Amino acid sequence: MKGLSQRGHTLAFGNFGLKAMESAWITDRQIEAARIAFTRYMKREGQGWIRIFPDKPVTSKPAEVRMGKGKGALDHWVAVVRAGRIMFELDGVPQAVAEEALRLAAQKMPVRCKFVVRPDYVETKTLK
Repeated sequence: MKGLSQRGHTLAFGNFGLKAMESAWITDRQIEAARIAFTRYMKREGQGWIRIFPDKPVTSKPAEVRMGKGKGALDHWVAVVRAGRIMFELDGVPQAVAEEALRLAAQKMPVRCKFVVRPDYVETKTLK
């Protein structure tokens, strides 16, 4: 997984995003843990998008099994993420809330991540 991501490297839906700075396989469990982390912090305000999908099957053989006898059974699914890929996007919350929510999501990821903001984003004050 050498090189940078050729697609999915710019924000498409929200004003804030979490960008991968390294390449790795990210499991379906890691993606779900990150989703739970950022939605729980946002308290169901705003909207979030998951920009990666685990579509690569990974197989493994049981422990202490001899070589041969075919390929192992399906173990889990992974998303192949290259450096520069936007993994999650958020919108509808203030920048401080989005930054903390995506920081919590980044702790669940096996790669170094970076918080990114849309270049034309302008913070607006809402009165309640």
